[in-house]
Amino acid sequence: MSTHLQISGRSLLINGQPVYAELPGSRPEIHGLLFNQRMIQGVFDDQRDRSRFSQSADGLFDPETHTDHLIEALPQWYAYGLRAITVGFQGGWPVGSVDVRDIDNNPFGSDGTRLDPAYAARMDRIIRAADRLGMVVIVSLLYWAQAARLRDSQAIRSAVETGSRFVRDGGYRNVILEIANEYNIDSFRCQPLVFEPEGMVELIHLAQTASGGCPVGASGGGGMADQKVTEASDIVLIHGNGLTAGQYYHFIRKVRQWVPDRPIVCNEDSPCCTRVDVAALTGTSWGYYNNYTKQIPPADFSVTAGEDLFFARRMAAAIGIPVEPLPESEQYVLQGLEPHAVFNGHRAIRLAAERPETIRRVRFELDGQLIDVSHDEPFFCLTETTWLATPWKTDGKPHHWRAIVELADGRSLIRESDCL
Repeated sequence: MSTHLQISGRSLLINGQPVYAELPGSRPEIHGLLFNQRMIQGVFDDQRDRSRFSQSADGLFDPETHTDHLIEALPQWYAYGLRAITVGFQGGWPVGSVDVRDIDNNPFGSDGTRLDPAYAARMDRIIRAADRLGMVVIVSLLYWAQAARLRDSQAIRSAVETGSRFVRDGGYRNVILEIANEYNIDSFRCQPLVFEPEGMVELIHLAQTASGGCPVGASGGGGMADQKVTEASDIVLIHGNGLTAGQYYHFIRKVRQWVPDRPIVCNEDSPCCTRVDVAALTGTSWGYYNNYTKQIPPADFSVTAGEDLFFARRMAAAIGIPVEPLPESEQYVLQGLEPHAVFNGHRAIRLAAERPETIRRVRFELDGQLIDVSHDEPFFCLTETTWLATPWKTDGKPHHWRAIVELADGRSLIRESDCL
């Protein structure tokens, strides 16, 4: 293994040097941070019904091809400055597609004592591909819907040990272990060892020993953290979902009071690319999360047009990686109307912008009728939260969508598209 992650106070180091310090012209205040992205479905499979995530002519989802696509996308992201991805053994929720409780994506069995060899091999390929580039993988062990398939607390302990031994036996040095994704949300109440702070502290200590010294943490829900869990973690993992930029800033300040000399890594938030600026201001790492391009299998793990590209460019600029300015005609993109962007008969309509600060509000019209007015990044039509929009149900008929982008300087721009 050629990539060795280390911790020095608040800073993260790769091969003895603060992350990004090796880049000529990089900003000193960014050194030691770890910009990352949630690619939680990297080893995903649905052992109950692969046809629900068809990506081929035979009507079946191919998990090996899916992992291949993630690996192929990593160099593109690396060039923009991404240095870590989160991949979950139990995946996440393909929101807007399938009820996650109906998916069987648990590689640990009901007693937690085994790791499905196919899952292990896919995760190994991802970790080794990241290692060759100089990237880190945050390996997430437990997700609430699949953890419910583990029969009791002892099975939870066994799954954590099994996942931790996978890291130890693989000899990986570019891995962070996340015990559970959002351990303190209500959906984890069925597993009190995960949900209760004392139980999570026990699991963190178990993983620290079983993994042979891999950095360990556990993320809470958006804006949620527990002091005991935070203090037990080697790297403090947080989520920013649902928070405004100001709320996120104050959340970080609260957590920082508990651990003044430890790295804080947000590994899930939203497509709100302005959070990159909050990360730079607070000296903490930030993680981009796009439910629509990265979490509904088969995911397109590449730097797609619109939100993905705008985050990539914003991240690069914050680090000090040169990016050529885009013409104004390319800085605002109406998304969700592309032919491939239909999930179970629904579309998530939104207006992506590289500089959301330039927008006063966005009016969304369908066939000339006003549907919604969005005032806040990420400018979803019918916003539910920062990472989710109420979807528009397709009916197979031709329709015309129009986004009227009212800019802060008083001008208006139009983005429009026809779709079924």
